[in-house]
Amino acid sequence: MAETITSLAAAPEGNPEATAEARLVGSDRVLAVLAELARHPDGIGLDDMARAIASPKSTAHRALAALRRAGFASQDGRGRYVLGDEFLRMAFAHHEARPDHVRVLPVLQALCDRYGETVHYAVLDGTSVVYRSKLDPPAGAVRLTSVVGGRNPAHCTAVGKALLADSLRDENAVRAWIGNRQLEKPTERSLTTAADLHAEFVRIREQGYSVDDRENEPGVNCLAVLAYLTSPTKPSGAVSVSGLAYRTPLKTLVDDLPAIRAVIAGPDLP
Repeated sequence: MAETITSLAAAPEGNPEATAEARLVGSDRVLAVLAELARHPDGIGLDDMARAIASPKSTAHRALAALRRAGFASQDGRGRYVLGDEFLRMAFAHHEARPDHVRVLPVLQALCDRYGETVHYAVLDGTSVVYRSKLDPPAGAVRLTSVVGGRNPAHCTAVGKALLADSLRDENAVRAWIGNRQLEKPTERSLTTAADLHAEFVRIREQGYSVDDRENEPGVNCLAVLAYLTSPTKPSGAVSVSGLAYRTPLKTLVDDLPAIRAVIAGPDLP
């Protein structure tokens, strides 16, 4: 999304047609600056910001000024720009108020306690999964690269494959979803063809769960089940248990599938 915003906002200003387009997409320039600020928690200078959005410094400065007036950006003691407190307040308040995020926390805590491994709740967003919640046990867990708000390719994660299997019901749908893209292959075990993914999605629908057998990170496996936190018929996302393959083999999780399902469909959920 941030790349799309930046490309929209970066039309050359020397071209009259591009300048006309820039007037139409002025808000996209502000959004591009906001997205770039999110990539620099330690701050970014005006020169670097202008280069990042491919715009003159005066354009970047106007966008930053608008964000500062709204409280969405501020300057630190070194004169570098960072996300403002008002933006962070709104983002965290919105995240905490989401019904699926609130309702899934007891589920994640129960699974985290039961297996002593990292657990996730994620939703599908186009070609990626977005992690809405994540819990690590107090000690002894592998620290995965996932973070709340972070993304991973949907086709090689257990949560992503569970959600894709629910929405892509035939091979034509899988091919349309892939389009002209060359799917990422984070490990040698990642599935990247329409035929392989379609066969995998059929298996997932038949067995009622999905796995990531060291397909997204070497040595890490994962089991995921759909979660119906806001509707009894449409999945809101998927819940997963992840762990080191040598410590928590997939067979252990698959054998305990009834317990995992029971926790996810607990009494407080529909």
